[in-house]
Amino acid sequence: MLTPPDGLTEHDLVGVLRRHWRIDVAGLHYAPLGWGSHHWVLTGRDGSARFLTVDELDARRDRAAEPRDAVLARLASAFGAARALADTGRELVVAPAPGEDGSLVAPVADRFAVAVYPFVEGESFSWGQPMSTEHRAALLDMVVEVHAAPAEVRDRAPVDDYAIQHRDALEAALHDGAEGAAASPTGPYAAQVARLVADHASALRAALTTYDDLVDRARRRTEAAVVLTHGEPHPGNTMRTADGWRLIDWDTARVAPPERDLWSMDPGDGSVHEAYVAATGRQLSPTVLELYRRRWDLSDVAVDVARFRRPHRGDDEDAKAFGILRGQVGAVADA
Repeated sequence: MLTPPDGLTEHDLVGVLRRHWRIDVAGLHYAPLGWGSHHWVLTGRDGSARFLTVDELDARRDRAAEPRDAVLARLASAFGAARALADTGRELVVAPAPGEDGSLVAPVADRFAVAVYPFVEGESFSWGQPMSTEHRAALLDMVVEVHAAPAEVRDRAPVDDYAIQHRDALEAALHDGAEGAAASPTGPYAAQVARLVADHASALRAALTTYDDLVDRARRRTEAAVVLTHGEPHPGNTMRTADGWRLIDWDTARVAPPERDLWSMDPGDGSVHEAYVAATGRQLSPTVLELYRRRWDLSDVAVDVARFRRPHRGDDEDAKAFGILRGQVGAVADA
């Protein structure tokens, strides 16, 4: 994210770091990285460096009415699976550090969740960045290793239920458009988002119907295996260090079919999917690959529609999110 979130101060962060992790903070530097979580680089009074992530619980909800405690528990479960996987000796996992009570995430300022990571030196990459053959092979190797997690590690993660995050917000926007209701005055992009949804209502409804059909077909697959999945194994969640490749950002870890990780990794020629089958013996379902491909686009649309149905300022971050939303609505309509 480009800027720190409203409603959270450095004083809040220093306090929770001291209480939960017994870290005495000498300095905090906001790092405008990624999209979804907020990040800081932390320097301790002992000179050590750590990496700090903060998630806004309301944005992480699956639906508007979901309690924040449930969102926090889901984050804790995902991080717990990553921590357990790292503790098996898999060095590819950059897992959060436990606090004094053993928990991996702590609430702060009512609506935020904090996690602390080791500071990793290495080469970083970005979402959408073209991958070299070496990079793609390294990512596949890491995903194969994640999918081989033993059951006692795998089952610490939440189970993926195929839900589209914030689908209720998208359906509410579609309903409002059909009824001709004026957009709620939540911020400068509210009216534009309402018009965007209304202009593409038929395509969005058709996409939801198609997605639901894919889910029904996937659930009828009695032979399907489930594994521990990372959820977003793209270049931006990888690092190349002096000691090898690393996989970061484990908040999306879920128990799911392997296709959840594989749909986005293939360059389009089937080579990654073929290599995965050769390495694991697991066959991949075209239906489930398509399910996850479509869910990615629909979730991006629904999450940003939900964002603009909440109060917002119209800052640079909102402008970027609105641009992403327009592109994703277009992608859904084209599909």
